[in-house]
Amino acid sequence: MNWTAIIIWLLAIILVAVIAKMSIKIVRQYELGVLFRLGRVVAVRMPGLRFIIPVVDRLQLVSLRIVTMPIQSQGIITQDNVSVDISAVAYYRVIDAVKSVVAIEDVAAAINQIAQTTLRKVVGRHSLDQTLSETERINSDIREILDALTLEWGVEVTLVELKDIQLPESMKRAMARQAEAEREKRAKIIAAEGEAIAATALGQASDTMMAHPVALQLRNLQSLVEIGVDKNSTVVFPAPLMSTIAELAAFLAREDKVARAGTPTSAPAPAAPPAESPAPPIKAA
Repeated sequence: MNWTAIIIWLLAIILVAVIAKMSIKIVRQYELGVLFRLGRVVAVRMPGLRFIIPVVDRLQLVSLRIVTMPIQSQGIITQDNVSVDISAVAYYRVIDAVKSVVAIEDVAAAINQIAQTTLRKVVGRHSLDQTLSETERINSDIREILDALTLEWGVEVTLVELKDIQLPESMKRAMARQAEAEREKRAKIIAAEGEAIAATALGQASDTMMAHPVALQLRNLQSLVEIGVDKNSTVVFPAPLMSTIAELAAFLAREDKVARAGTPTSAPAPAAPPAESPAPPIKAA
């Protein structure tokens, strides 16, 4: 066997290997293959081992997974003329592999640019308070606008979220003062409502004590017990207790006076029996 035949066989083996490599394509589970034949789309290849005609066919793989795309921070002026920097994140996925390849050159770059423009337009229609409090509605508006544009490209935007809102320092201080004033107002309102409820309860308690005077005395005694818990030598006589003692003294004095008025001061001496007259002398005969 001469060397020429060996070289020919080697070249043939190499050529077959190259052709086999160009002919065999593997489409992964999360991909679809768009098959171009002489520059025209002829079919869509499903996941698995696929064969194409070398040089004539070209199989372009398209991922169907959800792509996370950050939207860089945008300087936006809100409706009430406040400058803010807002960044966001968008999630999209390809739903039509042929359109995503034929209708647009670079899907990711196109969605990134249109998302930035839409973010500025939507946020610019809202005031600062609305931007901070109605993020869900803003996210929904941005996603709807992006969907209307990207469906023609075979792409669906599944979610848009505002990620970070940067405010000027002066605006942060103003909002902090506003929050402090709001909390102070609520604290005063709550304190006033508590005072009103306490006043109503005290009024009801006073009515009960007026109807039952003994309840007031029991409350005073309870207060004395609470004061004496600390083992101090302080003696406290509440004013109602002092008045009660005075009333008790007056009552005893009245009772004593009545008792004296009903009993005679000196009993009359009993009348002496009449003295017997002496018997007449008896004369002798």
